[in-house]
Amino acid sequence: MAEPTDLPIDFSAQLNAMLGGWNTSMGLKWVKATTEECIGELVVGPQHLQPYGIVHGGVHCGIIEAACSTGAAVVAGTRGQSIVGLENNTSFITAVRGGTLRVTATPVTRGRTTQVWQAVVTNDEGRTCATGRVRLLALAAGTDVAGAKV
Repeated sequence: MAEPTDLPIDFSAQLNAMLGGWNTSMGLKWVKATTEECIGELVVGPQHLQPYGIVHGGVHCGIIEAACSTGAAVVAGTRGQSIVGLENNTSFITAVRGGTLRVTATPVTRGRTTQVWQAVVTNDEGRTCATGRVRLLALAAGTDVAGAKV
């Protein structure tokens, strides 16, 4: 079986064609999705803001988890596995009121049992708004998760 670094294929078009759930609700689109890097963007709208008019911390956490999970899933797919998150640690750096957020995730480790990815969220000016790290579990095909097979 090919190792992740042997597959520099960009899966962003395929992922955007089958968006659903949280990604669709948030307006998150993939710019790049490979085994080396996963980049997503969303245009800030009223649904992303908390009462003080700044982007809710959950949006930062969510796009960090989505980008890290998607990158890890691309790697896991090369092995016939699926991915579920185990831990998300996000730090908020700079408040944002509008514009486009860009999340860039890269692997720390792409193990066969667990993966760790890190991500940076930037604003229109390229300023860091949030950083995070997500630990993920790689599951064999057919594993039962919350009452359904993955």
